[in-house]
Amino acid sequence: MKKVFYAMAIAASVFTGCSSDDDEPIVKAPVEGEISGDITSNKTFAYGNYTLKGMVKIAAGVTVTIEKGSTITADKRDGEDGLVVLKNGILIANGTADEPIVLTEQSKTAGSWAGIIMYGDAPIITTGAATSAKSEDGLNESYGGNNENHSSGSLKYVRVEYAGQVITTNNKEHNGFSFYAVGAGTVLENLVSYKGNDDGFEFYGGTVSAKNLISYGNSDDSFDWQDSWKGQANTNWFAYQTVKANYGMEVEAKGNNNAFFPKVTNITLRRATGTTTEAPGGTEIQLDAFQFKSNGNGDFSNIVIDGYVNQTTPTSVTGGAVQVLDLNTYNNQVLGGKIKLTNVKITNTPTLFISGAVTFTLNAASFLPGTNWGPTTTATGASLTAGKWATIDGVNLLANL
Repeated sequence: MKKVFYAMAIAASVFTGCSSDDDEPIVKAPVEGEISGDITSNKTFAYGNYTLKGMVKIAAGVTVTIEKGSTITADKRDGEDGLVVLKNGILIANGTADEPIVLTEQSKTAGSWAGIIMYGDAPIITTGAATSAKSEDGLNESYGGNNENHSSGSLKYVRVEYAGQVITTNNKEHNGFSFYAVGAGTVLENLVSYKGNDDGFEFYGGTVSAKNLISYGNSDDSFDWQDSWKGQANTNWFAYQTVKANYGMEVEAKGNNNAFFPKVTNITLRRATGTTTEAPGGTEIQLDAFQFKSNGNGDFSNIVIDGYVNQTTPTSVTGGAVQVLDLNTYNNQVLGGKIKLTNVKITNTPTLFISGAVTFTLNAASFLPGTNWGPTTTATGASLTAGKWATIDGVNLLANL
């Protein structure tokens, strides 16, 4: 059994700033320590500054708590680092708006570590209608269960920086936050994925919902899901794409024509001037606010889309508000009324619809019965409150909201 090693340089009980003559608040000094190995018994990490070494795994039946205001720093020179919650493990990381929990990397270089990876026991439907799959994070973990209300813990006011490590594409790659079969009993609120080298947030099936998300400066998709994820209570999602980025939302269901779909309200997808996409692969254009493929679907409302313009360099790419890649998705999901985009405000995006296949033409009339496409000038998009949780190096991430 591996062990967890804690090198505490300063005890958690050290206090300063209090005298017998006044009522000044007690200031708690941060602990200094290391988090490494497999965590096999319940543990609380007191407020402090920690070094993360290796792929740290929280075992089944174990609860790990990280106190508000803590900072956990990986170092890519040490190899692959990440924080993994295995199935039936519990992570409680509840920061506050002014005392967030920050997981970062020493060099501040995108793609330097694996971010937070969480496994639950909720259902998935993947390729060929299978109900289990192997993870694409290199851990080769099986995921997919039968408990829709399963809980993997609580993440509130947590920021992940410079993650999205890609070692082998589609076989060993990481995001800022990766949620495998995570259940609806899990709390995900006020989370930031900042300048990663892959997706900001990715859901691999499951039933969990997420509120108040910021995906800022991530190189692939801001929000991505597959394996028939069906979270129903998602709200206030903000993506700001800059320098290099692909889709605002990549929506797929591994070819399954599901009777259900996820729901997201209050969405802002913005693409900064000069942002370029990765080189297009195959038939995928990779420059749209929404892309639907492999029978991906969803109900989206109160949406702001801005800045998805055509790209001329380094390659010529047509950008748009909504892309549907394949004929099955068009027939089953668009014409079937299972893609709903209502109360949509679109600016600085000349092309509204893009057909990924020549066998159909996507337009407003496609969204039958006619109530599933709703352009407007009054949509407000995401509503988020500023604070230290959304401020990095003095920059307010919500300035472009």
